[in-house]
Amino acid sequence: MYPALSIIFFTSASGLGYGLAAVLGLGLLDPQALATKLAHVLALCLIGGGLLSSTLHLHNPQRAWRALSQWRSSWLSREGVMAIATFVPLTINAAATVFYGKHLLLVGLLGTLGAAVTVYCTAMIYASLKSVQAWHTRLTPICYLLFAAAGGSLAGALVAASGNAHSVVLMVMALVFLVPAWAAKWQWRKNLREAVPLSTPESATGLGGLGKVRLFESPHFNDNYLTREMGFRVARKHADKLFVIAIIAGGVVPAFLVLVALAAGHAIWAPIALGLALLFHALGVLTERWLFFAEARHAVMNYYSR
Repeated sequence: MYPALSIIFFTSASGLGYGLAAVLGLGLLDPQALATKLAHVLALCLIGGGLLSSTLHLHNPQRAWRALSQWRSSWLSREGVMAIATFVPLTINAAATVFYGKHLLLVGLLGTLGAAVTVYCTAMIYASLKSVQAWHTRLTPICYLLFAAAGGSLAGALVAASGNAHSVVLMVMALVFLVPAWAAKWQWRKNLREAVPLSTPESATGLGGLGKVRLFESPHFNDNYLTREMGFRVARKHADKLFVIAIIAGGVVPAFLVLVALAAGHAIWAPIALGLALLFHALGVLTERWLFFAEARHAVMNYYSR
């Protein structure tokens, strides 16, 4: 699949934003601290910016609102509905924190629940597609949720440290989510590499009973939507290198830096280490998300020599 930058940014930024919003909704941070107030604004900006960037991938962005009408059958529509619904408690809690220095526990918990459901809906857009075998697995929503939780916990820990609060709970949460997130991703990619294709040229044409099917001639000579969007190819050796980079940058380095922050206590090194941990984690997730699309194979490519 073609790794569109708008979709990569959308899934990464909104995932981090919802993760941070979910952490803020738990009420673990001081609502009167300036860093917490800024965190609420940042979470809304990440969510809003990510959602807006997703429309750049549409041929007619002005018609995006029509997707909301198919919530009974479409995960894309459900995601849109949940994103709008979740904005209500998130905005209310953010306003209470920014203007009054108060955390509304019930509203915050509703925002946390809504954020988790929205991320799940985003993941199910891809996990529900049987035509892309790599995505059609339970590990896809698990990875999305764990990455959002890990990023949100890292961001929350940074906010706490920036406000002179040594939040051991958030740092431990970051470690708890980082490890299974990348472990799940490792298993996800292992399944992708070892899976036997369910859709083959033989099954796609129905001629498997006659023997091996090979392409005599491509359906057309010029590139079109199918070949551009679903015919992307990346060399395996390059993909393997990028995945190692993603794990090191997104998992190993952040985990080490969180341990450094834990040892630093209230020293200035704590927020610096957590800031670097969040930056490296974001870079790792961006790389992972690029591979998520680049390595996925759509069943329609059975009709092409790719």
